[in-house]
Amino acid sequence: MTVPSPFALEAVNITKRFGAMIALDSVSLSLRRGTVHALLGENGAGKSTLVKCIMGYYLPDEGQVLFGDREQSISSPHDAHLLGIGMVYQHFTLIPNMTVAENLVLARPRLPAVINWRAELASLEKEMKGMPFQVPLQASVNTLAAGEKQKVEIIKQLLLNPKVLILDEPTSVLTPNEADEVLSRVRAMTQERELSVLIITHKFREVMNYADDVTVLRKGKYIGSTTVAEATPQSLAAMMVGRETIASPLQRAQRQRGNASLDVTDLWVENDNGVDVVCGLNLTVHDGEIVGIAGVSGNGQKQLVEVLAGQREPLRGSVRLHGAAYTATRAQMHEHRFRCLPEEPLRNACVGPMSVADNLALRRYDRPPYSSKSRILHRAIFKRIAREWVESFGIRTPGIEAPIANLSGGNVQRSVLARELSDAPHVLVVANPCFGLDFGAVAEIHNRIMAARNGGAAVLLVSEDLDEIMEMSDRVVVISGGKLVHETTPATADMTRIGQFMAGH
Repeated sequence: MTVPSPFALEAVNITKRFGAMIALDSVSLSLRRGTVHALLGENGAGKSTLVKCIMGYYLPDEGQVLFGDREQSISSPHDAHLLGIGMVYQHFTLIPNMTVAENLVLARPRLPAVINWRAELASLEKEMKGMPFQVPLQASVNTLAAGEKQKVEIIKQLLLNPKVLILDEPTSVLTPNEADEVLSRVRAMTQERELSVLIITHKFREVMNYADDVTVLRKGKYIGSTTVAEATPQSLAAMMVGRETIASPLQRAQRQRGNASLDVTDLWVENDNGVDVVCGLNLTVHDGEIVGIAGVSGNGQKQLVEVLAGQREPLRGSVRLHGAAYTATRAQMHEHRFRCLPEEPLRNACVGPMSVADNLALRRYDRPPYSSKSRILHRAIFKRIAREWVESFGIRTPGIEAPIANLSGGNVQRSVLARELSDAPHVLVVANPCFGLDFGAVAEIHNRIMAARNGGAAVLLVSEDLDEIMEMSDRVVVISGGKLVHETTPATADMTRIGQFMAGH
């Protein structure tokens, strides 16, 4: 009698090379039937490459994928689907101008030449009764909130009856309440139907609360697997970065709140389509405090930061720094020591073809010690300071003369942070400061931002990572519909209420 394998899916000794680079080096993963298995690792650890080998986007150079107790040749996502492997991607794949029903029907691998939409809608209404989420079938996707779109993505895959479902960062755009709802239902599905789930995430809370097993990769290598019951966030972090101590804990100096350094009054801002996305916003940040803005992406945060950085003109309203009118000129930024890390720093805060050294000097290239009164640039000073900052911020670059566009996203982020934090800013605005950074660098960057706050800087932190907001901030404000709708402190915060405000309720 043949005993069925306890595993729904196995990746065995997968190796994948891209030229001379080894992205995966004999990596293995075993997904037990009817469980949620978390895949952890820093950026660049190989998580996405492994999943793409399983889904057939890449063909591994060595190793096998086992599904249904036998080795499978998966050369395309279509092959994976035929076997019963589905995937929900980190970024939405829905067609915005179509209805939910139309998106669900068009996701099928085979469609008739003429679609009977009345019959399809009736069929979907019946199938929806067995789904873990209910979504409005007739609604246009572009009218849905992020949480509803994520539910549609999951339902789209469930309607294809997968045996294995892969979720790539499924909660990155969700409120805390929506994240808990989605993950709790996903976990319940593994018990209610023949479904096994592999989830890529970077949030330890989600791993500890919703996963059964966890596998950790580091620099393309398999580090180990364990049950969640036998793991702790600290042990998982040590596996991810290769050491027990990642960085010293945040040292928040006790200090009285200082004078108002940044004042935003009745600010209105349009997006590129002429739609008001910041609507009468009022905000004050004082010396020696971090104010964190929490909110689901697309509620005006990006445009607010662009106005403060001088990259977008407001419709009306005012911004003041230390009581003086501020219109984001370079002279004003220098006078008030205003520093900013906007989103997409390579596009918004760098000149791609210029060298790392030149980009690090952009703030002060026309001032001593970079140049003389006659505006002669001292190239040796550029290089000396650049080497110091490359070392102290751990910027990985072929050299300081390399174009900054050739660096990885995380190292571009490090470069801009080095430039903005290295001369004791008085007002600091940062948007998603740890996006693209590996796990070990996050604590270091947090410590640098906290040091600026402890030194008296007024810090505005805009982040889509609520855990980051709660850890770093002295005050937390929630933005929804372009307005600040709620204010609290981390010590008194009600996470359920914050989630409701983020969702616009």
